[in-house]
Amino acid sequence: MRSDNAKAGMQQAPARSLFRALGLTEEEMARPLIGVVNSYNEIVPGHMNLDKITEAVKQGIAMAGGTPIVFPAIAVCDGIAMGHVGMKYSLVTRDLIADSTECMAMAHQFDGLVMIPNCDKNVPGLLMAAARLNIPTVFVSGGPMLAGHVKGKKRSLSSMFEAVGSYAAGTMTEEDVCEFENKVCPTCGSCSGMYTANSMNCLTEVLGMGLQGNGTIPAVYSERIRLAKHAGMAVMDMVNKNIRPRDIMTEAAFRNALTMDMALGCSTNSMLHLPAIAHEAGVELNVDIANEISAKTPNLCHLAPAGPTYMEDLNEAGGIYAVMKEISKLGLLNLDCMTVTGKTVGENIKNSVNKNPEVIRTVDNPYSRTGGIAVLKGNIAPDSCVVKRSAVVPEMLQHEGPARVFDCEEDAIAAIKGGKIVAGDVVVIRYEGPKGGPGMREMLNPTSAIAGMGLGSSVALITDGRFSGASRGASIGHVSPEAAAGGPIGLVEEGDIISIDINANTINMKVSDEELARRRANWTPKVKEVTGYLKRYRKLVTSADKGAILADE
Repeated sequence: MRSDNAKAGMQQAPARSLFRALGLTEEEMARPLIGVVNSYNEIVPGHMNLDKITEAVKQGIAMAGGTPIVFPAIAVCDGIAMGHVGMKYSLVTRDLIADSTECMAMAHQFDGLVMIPNCDKNVPGLLMAAARLNIPTVFVSGGPMLAGHVKGKKRSLSSMFEAVGSYAAGTMTEEDVCEFENKVCPTCGSCSGMYTANSMNCLTEVLGMGLQGNGTIPAVYSERIRLAKHAGMAVMDMVNKNIRPRDIMTEAAFRNALTMDMALGCSTNSMLHLPAIAHEAGVELNVDIANEISAKTPNLCHLAPAGPTYMEDLNEAGGIYAVMKEISKLGLLNLDCMTVTGKTVGENIKNSVNKNPEVIRTVDNPYSRTGGIAVLKGNIAPDSCVVKRSAVVPEMLQHEGPARVFDCEEDAIAAIKGGKIVAGDVVVIRYEGPKGGPGMREMLNPTSAIAGMGLGSSVALITDGRFSGASRGASIGHVSPEAAAGGPIGLVEEGDIISIDINANTINMKVSDEELARRRANWTPKVKEVTGYLKRYRKLVTSADKGAILADE
């Protein structure tokens, strides 16, 4: 056993004395030591129940002959961090989580790991750690929140942000906003739409790193406690069979994940996280292949914010395996990929059934013939930018309008809520990328303000920052290169005409190459003063199209 490095032989007698100080018995020390990475804290609603999930995982490990040992991982609540300096500290935690988990796992020589994440960057952060460490690992999340109910309709966090915009537009009263505030987030769990946390938990199933239901069983269901016990048992089976993350997270598995990303209509943040996870697994995942995969992958699900269905509905319809079974009818998935069950993808999904073709459309009746995410390129984004196509109204798939330029999120929000943005405009928010932010803030506040002001079908927003999975509309992010790195988004001037064609995967400003060269000659990218971790992060972070990974040197 790997843990024998820390506990076997006369030389490790001092270490054994410390294990005994923990209360471990001879019998427990003789078993495989399994690290249980608990992301529990008291600030993230999606983590309220992780103490119960952790206890269930420990029981499962012990029942299967292992010794569970818990250690923590940090987590930021993106919703609480949104709209202020705190959002600069969200994406950056992904690498802190991966690094700190590596440190704990290597220092104590665990034989296996069970990762217990939920919201937000700890799902990809722990997947990165799993790929890097390459010891038997299973994921079990805290599960999604149930949808809220306001005025006879199901609602979610995106409804709350849009309510604030509606109040600014004078179409909603303070009492209405208060009702939303009290009802849209009714339980613990990751917010109830296909936002980033749920997207990544669902894709963990697709990658083969989580058991069936990991992405969709609601947080408050006892079924999730049972799932956690089975996750504890599963990691022991992996230890016994020596099944490791890199046996599972292969190039074929990542192509499966991108395919299902398109079918499900996941958050655009998946386009940051999948390449970063793949990099740790030794797989280079170029976002350019996203359009190739999208072109042949139908979009089968329209969960909030793209449509009126929620994670609980997807769960009742058969969950992720049912969507995979539907997509497999087109031959688009590699069914031979290994998973944490010790079985292949094909074996896992063989008996899955689509129980509600209104929630999971069939492949011959999709929402669209192409996938939920599109990668655009043009003279604003020579390397790439990303849009959640499934959440864009048809009339905004092609759009042309004047640029309204802002060098930070706060200025853009003030203009939107102040009525200074009008139908046809293209809001440009720059210097919010990985280096420019630093930290690449999510722009849920401005996108929700646009929707709440009634401009969702007439105004586009582009940024070198990123979007929450709760954003909808023509919200185009991850513009690469970013302004702070010399990207041409930094050359856009107020009133420039910007042409967007999502169907053609293009985005351009109607400015001649000669004029752009003139502007560049007289331009120096802005640099924001920062200290502490953000300063170190800015030195190492790479472009969004590379997954915003940290450079090795």
